[in-house]
Amino acid sequence: MKQGAFTFVLHSHLPYCRQAGRWPHGEEWIHEAASETYVPLLRALWDLRDEGVPFKSTIGVTPVLAEQLNDPLVNEHFVEYVTSRQRAAEADLERHRTAGAKQLVEVADFYREFYRGILSTYTERFGSDLIGAFRSLQDSGHIEIATSAATHGYLPLLDRDSSIEAQIGIGVHNYERLFNRRPTAIWLPECAYRPGYVATENGRTYEKPGIEQFLAAHGLKVFFSETHTIEGGRPVGKAAGDAVGPYGDIPRRYLVPLPEYREPTNRTTYEPYWVSGVDVAVIGRNNRTGMQVWSADNGYPGDFWYREFHKKDGASGLQYWRITGARVDLADKGEYRPEQARAQVYQHARHFASLVEELITNYHAQTGRYGIISSAYDTELFGHWWFEGVEWIREVLRLLAASDIVDLTTATEFIEQHPPEDVLVLPESSWGQGGTHFTWMNVDTEWMWPIIHGSERRMEQLVATYGEAQGPTRDVLQQAGRELLLLQSSDWPFLVSTGQAREYAVTRFEQHVDRFDQLARILEGGPAGPNARALAEDLYERDKVFPDVDYQRFRNREGEPLSTMSSR
Repeated sequence: MKQGAFTFVLHSHLPYCRQAGRWPHGEEWIHEAASETYVPLLRALWDLRDEGVPFKSTIGVTPVLAEQLNDPLVNEHFVEYVTSRQRAAEADLERHRTAGAKQLVEVADFYREFYRGILSTYTERFGSDLIGAFRSLQDSGHIEIATSAATHGYLPLLDRDSSIEAQIGIGVHNYERLFNRRPTAIWLPECAYRPGYVATENGRTYEKPGIEQFLAAHGLKVFFSETHTIEGGRPVGKAAGDAVGPYGDIPRRYLVPLPEYREPTNRTTYEPYWVSGVDVAVIGRNNRTGMQVWSADNGYPGDFWYREFHKKDGASGLQYWRITGARVDLADKGEYRPEQARAQVYQHARHFASLVEELITNYHAQTGRYGIISSAYDTELFGHWWFEGVEWIREVLRLLAASDIVDLTTATEFIEQHPPEDVLVLPESSWGQGGTHFTWMNVDTEWMWPIIHGSERRMEQLVATYGEAQGPTRDVLQQAGRELLLLQSSDWPFLVSTGQAREYAVTRFEQHVDRFDQLARILEGGPAGPNARALAEDLYERDKVFPDVDYQRFRNREGEPLSTMSSR
């Protein structure tokens, strides 16, 4: 008998950027991720299936990403993008031949064939339908597709239960529309969790449900958390003595910081747990296998033979260099050698598979239990950032599928076959700095949250005013709901906090706020007419997200029994 189980948990998410411009920020985010991550990953998994390899894995696709991957305009632009990359490689090929740069000629030819293969796989093998390619793998039993909140809203910092219900409920409904079944696993945005607590409003005291209760109301069975949320101790990546963060005068109710160190819980990420007594389980990220990839010091992606992400050709933007060495200046990087990089992939895959077997063996020997290792990563790390990473995933799955020690599984399958035997009360937490909400709520982003909260209450009032609206009024309410979802995206404060795309994030946030405000003001002046409907239709065409959103999901639910939450 096998001694334990393993699953990759890949979280696929990008900010909503349909028709949001091109390089350096905007729709090309999708095109880059699709060409370097999603198409190669799907191709690798389809290849394994065709070979008869009995692999299993868990892959999350956020609703807002699924909408973009399913959009005809995005797909049309994707083909244009891949074609342009192929042509850029062909131009580089001639340029490097003329210069007599033999190794660069080989890499340019490699890129030409790479993009040619991506285009062929996408259009011919997948029929220009990435959602269909994911769905096919789930239908054949090889992957479980996990859902998420509709626009990746940061759930603990949303003020109203109506918004949490809408984010989760619309995410579930969108999943049903695209994947033809109900989801049972969910990736909480940013692994951000909020337990239940008692709130007071207008002299009334009532319970605010924990996130797990919203999940249970929608039939979701399992979600994922950071290591420290399960085990206690210090959050991953946090050294002793590190400050949690300069909170300034942020209202306390917005931010529930964890101490720098929590006493160990005597719980383990090798086991799932029921959360607070409901029929929802949590699985924690395995730290040892996670850091084998994420570690800046000795993680696989930092191998000197792998492709250097940050140095790009001045003419084509293609990457012709390898990491070369620790702290080597970009100007001194050596030329990339794909065959040598591929050899490292196989070595690292064997090392990782052996590590998984060793960890499972040790846990079984110590406890006599059949445990699970959940190795969670952002999907876009593989292929886009770590160019060779997709090939590494393929080889790890191939090796573990043949293991005598480890079963490959999916999250829900493991919970069904090995139900939790213990209940865990989770603390408020996230994967962010210090394990708190600080990455999304800090001195640079606190101005966003009163706007978000005000919009939440405003939407509740509109729903209460119009009840069962029809005609133009209904259309305007539906679009107001979409704009509210989009302005709630956790991507906007995250990009501001990290400085990766601050101006872009602020612009996108303010655009959705302005559009919501415009629609709300119309409805606050009375029922909508033809001109308002035309405006709503125009705004829908710009983003074209969640076509059948139900505005009634945004009705006031404070203090409402959770049994009624999924009634619409």
